[in-house]
Amino acid sequence: MKHAYLALSLATILNTPLSAFAAEESKTTKNDAIERIEVAGQVIKSQGLSVKDSTVDGPFGDNLALQDIARSVTPISSELIEQLNITTLQDVLAVSPNTYSASGFGAPSLPTIRGQLGELFQDGTRRQAGNNGFGVPLSFNPVEQIDVVKGAPPVLFGSSQRNGGFVNLHSKKASTDESKGKASLSAGRWDQYRVLVDYSAPIVKNKVGFRVSAEHIDNGSYYDYSGTKSDSLFAALRILPDEKSSWDINFELYQVEFTDNAGINRPTQALIDHGLYITGQGVQANGSTIPAAGSIISPTGQVKIDRSTVLTDPDNQNEATTYLLHSIYKRELSNNASIKNITYFQHLQREEIAQNSFVEIIDGADTAQNRTELTYQWSDKQQTIFAFDVRYNRVLGYSQFTTEADLPIDLTGPISNRRIPLTNAQQARLIEISPGVFVSPGGQYDINNDGSGDFNLSDTTDSRSWQTGFAIQQDSDWTNKFHTSVGYRVDYYDVEARDPIAPQGQVAASDNISDTLQSGQVSFNYKLNNDYTTYGAASYNEATSNSMAGGTSLGGDNAISAQNFATENTLVEFGLKYAPTDSDWYADGALFSQRRSLRNRDGSNTGIRTQGFEGQVFYDAYPYWLSAGYSYIDARYDNSASSQDSAQVADAFDNSRPDIIAGTGVGAPNFTPFAASNSQVQGIPEQSFSVNGNYSINTKWQAGFSGLYTKSYPLDFLATVKIRDQYTLNVNTSYAFTPSTKLRLDVNNVTNQKNWSPVFEGGYFGATLAFPELPINAKLTLTHSF
Repeated sequence: MKHAYLALSLATILNTPLSAFAAEESKTTKNDAIERIEVAGQVIKSQGLSVKDSTVDGPFGDNLALQDIARSVTPISSELIEQLNITTLQDVLAVSPNTYSASGFGAPSLPTIRGQLGELFQDGTRRQAGNNGFGVPLSFNPVEQIDVVKGAPPVLFGSSQRNGGFVNLHSKKASTDESKGKASLSAGRWDQYRVLVDYSAPIVKNKVGFRVSAEHIDNGSYYDYSGTKSDSLFAALRILPDEKSSWDINFELYQVEFTDNAGINRPTQALIDHGLYITGQGVQANGSTIPAAGSIISPTGQVKIDRSTVLTDPDNQNEATTYLLHSIYKRELSNNASIKNITYFQHLQREEIAQNSFVEIIDGADTAQNRTELTYQWSDKQQTIFAFDVRYNRVLGYSQFTTEADLPIDLTGPISNRRIPLTNAQQARLIEISPGVFVSPGGQYDINNDGSGDFNLSDTTDSRSWQTGFAIQQDSDWTNKFHTSVGYRVDYYDVEARDPIAPQGQVAASDNISDTLQSGQVSFNYKLNNDYTTYGAASYNEATSNSMAGGTSLGGDNAISAQNFATENTLVEFGLKYAPTDSDWYADGALFSQRRSLRNRDGSNTGIRTQGFEGQVFYDAYPYWLSAGYSYIDARYDNSASSQDSAQVADAFDNSRPDIIAGTGVGAPNFTPFAASNSQVQGIPEQSFSVNGNYSINTKWQAGFSGLYTKSYPLDFLATVKIRDQYTLNVNTSYAFTPSTKLRLDVNNVTNQKNWSPVFEGGYFGATLAFPELPINAKLTLTHSF
């Protein structure tokens, strides 16, 4: 049955009538090319590198100019993606304020916006992504534009899980009027190689076009026992049946092998400031040196650690395969009405079996979604958008993270220090699903009838969910200067979950739950004059908490927690946008107050309130291009509880070497809940500043740079360790041998800063792990267009 939903999605889109196609064969049709209007005698200086040149489709309507959207948005065009060398979600922080992120265990699968994980959309539908940010890496092979939007998704996109903000990826489209292609080859330090070939051509001139793009990555790594190998194959078909309709279909197959990189453990201030690491393997109460909860380290010394020495293992297995289908059909029904149908299907399989006892196996996750939007223009001043949405998610997965222990491991010792073979007692609290592979069951069972559960629980589940939503958005132009938008949505959830591997002799635990979630938004735009627009926006959003691949797991009481549907999020935002038509500048700024819930590792929700300011400015006029962004954020727990893997790094040590560290002797890891407070959220810099620039020395030769500065911030809840003020400076240059062939050199972290970042969103490992960012490195890229 796993592919039944793919068939259902295909049937939906293939039922779209194409009879008009033949009838309109000889007529002139519209295509996707951007119309360029040139005024005689005026030089066009734009290089396509300003956000002012982009339009935004999807979240708030279609074909909206940036100044007409009442939210903080950064659209990143394909030209800007190339200019900024964006290859991961973390790279967007170079251009979009308030997008600072943790490393995501070396493979971030979700964006971080305004201090919290955000959602990842593609073509307006929510993609499967990681569990709290740790998941499958993202290929940018299918991507043509990236829209970074701050705050919870709007009503058209519906109830989701993460609400700091979201990134909407726009897939590449096929050309129907000309043949064009591009090939690129890049090679970088540490044997990092990437090959991409992208070609598009019409099948029937101005009617049907196709596009194929293939990417292969084979990356070594600066970090020990690390690397990435991936293949992405993307295909797109564009059909223009007549002057009033278009149909875009695309498909991606993505396979990847990658490393779970936990960075360096024992993050003392001496490690952050001077690279000094405390040696000595942790010891359990029974004398065992196998890492385990409560282990205590007697320091044996302090050494300068190589920053490439991280928590990885050569025998770890970590791979994933996913394929995605998107379909977008648009038709103008009349002068007043138009319809858009979006269909999405994704299948994911993933397997990680790590030597430190961590296991995450997704034995099939299927997501199908179909949304129909009807837009009706009542008059030239009033427009309504109606949306009906159905989303299905099914996840079969197995998980085990209850016996991990990072702080006791001495990274300077042998690999055996890092490995956690399970004892017989530990194995008895788990289920063996294959020889030597143990995972948690998906429910709790009291086998010996002593009144308490006999198993460790994590995220194992066989769950299914249906989400049915209806949204309405009213857009009104009250005057030539004043515009409002009001939206409301209701989503009905029906969820069931069961234990797929109940212990022998036990009836598999199961539960189901249904709930109704609501969201609403209101905004206004007011044009002060032709150059300046001010706006205000407010939204309320009820969202869900889920586990791996968007599944739902049972709690210790063998029930689906109602807490999964108790994530309330609010946003108030006011801003000013400067977008003059006769100038090469663009600028905007926003003040915001946002309350949202952060999903904890144990499935609970923690309230966080953020307030701050963010601004961005762009200048684009040949031969110069410049952008700068600044953000200030005050992120605090909203009279809410929190937790960490360990209370503080000192808990892992005894006090036998007070000259090195004043250890508390508590032992670690020691899962620590913190009482409700309004403390600063750890792992988020209060201030950051980014700047990017490019200068065309002549028509063939360009030089550019990018820089990022972050203010000092606490790594752990108790603020015992801080990441100091730090910056990164990158430079690049390119030379066009011909109009079609260009060679580019990127040198990253050119000043070779010893920078650090958190490993995990939400600060859970703030007292346990820190991620050493890359030293100076270079990459050459050869691109040829044809």
